[in-house]
Amino acid sequence: MTHEQIIQQGRQFTKAIYDDPSFQSDQQLRKPQPPLTKAPVSSRRVRLPMDFDALELRNDIIGVILGRESHRVYTGEAMTLRELSFLLWATQGIKSIRGNNYATLRTVPCGGARHEFETYLTIRNVEGLEAGAYHYLPLTGELEFLGPLPELEARVTDSLCEQAWAAKANVVFYWSIVPYRAEWRYGIYAHRVALIDAGHICQNLYLACEALGLGTCAVAAFDNALSNALFALDGQEEYIIYTAPVGKVSPRDRDAELDFYAFLRNGD
Repeated sequence: MTHEQIIQQGRQFTKAIYDDPSFQSDQQLRKPQPPLTKAPVSSRRVRLPMDFDALELRNDIIGVILGRESHRVYTGEAMTLRELSFLLWATQGIKSIRGNNYATLRTVPCGGARHEFETYLTIRNVEGLEAGAYHYLPLTGELEFLGPLPELEARVTDSLCEQAWAAKANVVFYWSIVPYRAEWRYGIYAHRVALIDAGHICQNLYLACEALGLGTCAVAAFDNALSNALFALDGQEEYIIYTAPVGKVSPRDRDAELDFYAFLRNGD
């Protein structure tokens, strides 16, 4: 296959055009609906504080949107558990459940309210939490501890294609996709919409970080196998699809942030 043919093949995916009018989804075939979320696997769980009135939040929506930008330099100051809880709620929090556990309505939009994503975290510096791997449980508002990660910074760096700056973040969000949640309803039409929905989640993370005075940077350059291995995902029925480090930031680090774009100033 030529270079041009490979490019065109990728473009076809974004068009989501299929010539099969006879296709029926598993929902139309009346097959059982998949669970709304993954079941917990660990008995070590932390209840997340939900009193967000205690946070000093920037509520000027225009200012938050204008201030939103990517941050790759972090101060090393600890993040509070309440701050992390707010970020988790803002990106995947459940507001209500429709029907007999048919769908969850969350803080982000999603096609058919399928919410085919799970949130995993590598935590390095959050008050009250042991460093290691975690999984968010949105139905109960908890974090479950999946276990320690020896050489955490090195493993995060490796999983994000040698982007060492990301390992200095307080926490790295790794969002997985459970494809069948969307395929059950949309079948062959599910996958393009799912990728769009992942963008909704990350944009809410950006806005929540800006409101808290934190910094984040969306990262799509990650190693599939290494990222899945951090959380023991099978890579087929569930796999990492998007990542974003989050950390404390300071205006004093503005010059250091600009160093990431030095190649533009040098004309390279």
